[in-house]
Amino acid sequence: MRTLYHLWLCPFSRKVRIALSEKKLNYDLVIEKSWERRKAFLALNPAGEVPVLLEINDENSNIVLADSSSICEYLEDSHPNPPLIDGAATDRAEIRRLIAWFDLKFYREVTRNLVDEKINKRFLGLGAPSSIAIRAGHSNIGTHLSYIEYLMERQNWLAGDKFSLADISAAAQLSCVDYINDVPWEEYPEAKSWYARLKSRPSVRPLLADRIPGVPPPKHYANLDF
Repeated sequence: MRTLYHLWLCPFSRKVRIALSEKKLNYDLVIEKSWERRKAFLALNPAGEVPVLLEINDENSNIVLADSSSICEYLEDSHPNPPLIDGAATDRAEIRRLIAWFDLKFYREVTRNLVDEKINKRFLGLGAPSSIAIRAGHSNIGTHLSYIEYLMERQNWLAGDKFSLADISAAAQLSCVDYINDVPWEEYPEAKSWYARLKSRPSVRPLLADRIPGVPPPKHYANLDF
């Protein structure tokens, strides 16, 4: 039995959801309003952040895992097929480099400036969005989409010829930004083509059905041929 504590537009929760589905592992989803600081949730993860994966093993012992990188590495070790960090040592290093690119750099420069400002501030009651942060997010996203274009002109997937956790990490971030219609897809056709392939994967489709009350996504969001 597995339970994933998550939030709709948390890219790191989405990353774990896709990885679990790619490995065909069943799990239950529980929305955790992390800003409420529930004692029961803090007992699972003192950092008070999602995602958190709770597993009950055959001995009825609890396994509690926090942080998307730690969770995905655990899944890779405990359920190696299909592999999401595969290949020679240099191949695996490149996958992990790109995971860090999207988990750290893209999140810091784009997702935090757009999704956090436009959506998360509302739920946290932190006031009006920062126009400076939003302008920075709009300016920065072009650099990342250009980088995706550069990679896709040279190989089938971001880290090489095989689909990997690098693609999952990128898709998790971009899907959140796409929910608020802030990805200029038409200006980056190679990136759009790559993302269309990702959207068609069974592991990604459930994310496209997510809806935040009072904040509908754009019409193209769930469209596989957008």
